[in-house]
Amino acid sequence: MNTAALREQIRRAHQHEAATGQLVKQLEVQLPHLHPAIHLPEVDARDVLTRFVTAYIDLVPDLLDAAHEVAVEAGIEGQIKPVLKIAEHFFTAPPAIMEGHEGLDSLLDEAYLAHRLVEEVNDLYIKHFGQPLIPSNTTVASVIAHQLIGEAFANQLDEAVHHAVDGMLDDDSFALESVEAYRDRLASPDTEAAWKRWPSLSRQLGIGLEMEQGKG
Repeated sequence: MNTAALREQIRRAHQHEAATGQLVKQLEVQLPHLHPAIHLPEVDARDVLTRFVTAYIDLVPDLLDAAHEVAVEAGIEGQIKPVLKIAEHFFTAPPAIMEGHEGLDSLLDEAYLAHRLVEEVNDLYIKHFGQPLIPSNTTVASVIAHQLIGEAFANQLDEAVHHAVDGMLDDDSFALESVEAYRDRLASPDTEAAWKRWPSLSRQLGIGLEMEQGKG
């Protein structure tokens, strides 16, 4: 995984934001129009939302590195690395629909693609093995990011993710090795321990959804 290039790209986007304040201005405009299910603290809502977007973007290289590490430990790198490379590719060479976007605003779109790709891999593993490869806690964060990006464009990004996963991981991918061997590896305490350090990103930053609040 060449996440060093992603980290450099994110660093440049932070510089762009420091010079322009583009993301902060955009979020200020969006705040009054966010879906009422998105639960923000009453004080400093804009700053909290800005920190959320920044953390959501900054998490991607760490998430991909950790996912690759877990895949290696579980003995399934051959099936997972090509999918993680797609997420990396979303950053280094984003799809044509991202053209013209720049700064942290652009990287929010690309981070959404990467997070959603990991979620799709999880869904496939749940389907085939009854449990996720990566017990990632970014689902609520991605719902919030979907809202910030905007329904129409976020749906286009979702389609790009589905297309990428459909082309890389089909039912035949899961017939390459013994399903029982996969299950044993996925149930490994080492794999579980490696992911317990990833708290819910949205809760960590004080943002949630009303449906999540009701569960507490």
